[in-house]
Amino acid sequence: MSDPKKNSGLDKLISYNRLISFIFSGVILLVYFSFIVILAFFPEILRKPVAGTSITYGIFAGLSIILFSILMTFVYVLIANNFLDKLK
Repeated sequence: MSDPKKNSGLDKLISYNRLISFIFSGVILLVYFSFIVILAFFPEILRKPVAGTSITYGIFAGLSIILFSILMTFVYVLIANNFLDKLK
């Protein structure tokens, strides 16, 4: 027979994993779609050069989104390794 305590721990692990995954996915999608909305409706904002350089705010924003996604992935891995693995 299966141990109810193990199933409870597994259920807790699954629910925390889903919660964290949905929150992080929602944040990434919000940031990305905000960029797309600004690009679609206010493209003049992203065309301006940053502080007199040849790099535009659009390029800077795009690279920032990529770096933010990498950072969020790193934070998720830290949470998964230090918190979620202890629930197993």
